[in-house]
Amino acid sequence: MTRRRFYAPPEAFSPALDSLTLQSDEARHLREVLRLRPGDRVHVFNGVGKEFDCSIEDTRKDTARLKVLTEVTPARPESPLKMTLALALLKSEKFDLVVQKATELGVTGIVPVATKLADVRLRDDSDANKRVTRWQRIALEASKQSGRALVPEVVQPISFAKLVQAAGVSEEQRLMFSEREGHSLEMNDTLNGEQRQITALVGPEGGWSDEEISMARESSWSVVTLGGRTLRAETAAITVVVLLQHLYGDLR
Repeated sequence: MTRRRFYAPPEAFSPALDSLTLQSDEARHLREVLRLRPGDRVHVFNGVGKEFDCSIEDTRKDTARLKVLTEVTPARPESPLKMTLALALLKSEKFDLVVQKATELGVTGIVPVATKLADVRLRDDSDANKRVTRWQRIALEASKQSGRALVPEVVQPISFAKLVQAAGVSEEQRLMFSEREGHSLEMNDTLNGEQRQITALVGPEGGWSDEEISMARESSWSVVTLGGRTLRAETAAITVVVLLQHLYGDLR
């Protein structure tokens, strides 16, 4: 039987984790779309890796109160690879697609990056906030659809310089994917089978400038090329996630 899954953030749960309240869209979907009633059983995930079997106690217009019966194993396990996808800003529909597919494929975080040749320029903080809110909503829906109990965090856009110069975690591998001046993924001697934390950086349609490639190398990023055909930015981003999950994650 297909799980009827809903999302509630950690703060929606009681301190004892014995009850929770669904709000707004989730509550309306439960009551008005699925037409569930008190006594019906549903699953609720909290976005940070936990999932619970629950019983509906009460439903109202914009809220639903549930009793937590037991913690359960999420429908789909998380990948052993903790992968952050850093992606140059793309046109809305392209970035939306990558957020959706990267979430389905198991990334744990998404970082929008302002680059020299990016397709999009943010007008102001309000513009950035609106985009991040939409991307976070897409990630939530993709997590729900794919059976994940973890929702990747989409952070505020960051400049290329700040991203590559930020101090990395010692065990994290940082890979910059480029159409030129890089090694093939299979031959890159900085990768190894034990690696479990990776940040993958994918550029815009216009590619990277010479300055950006040099800056990344100086900050200990490995420059990798996929070779073969020239890919659109959104295709490259999804391809990178698939390849890394195959090599170091759970896509076998």
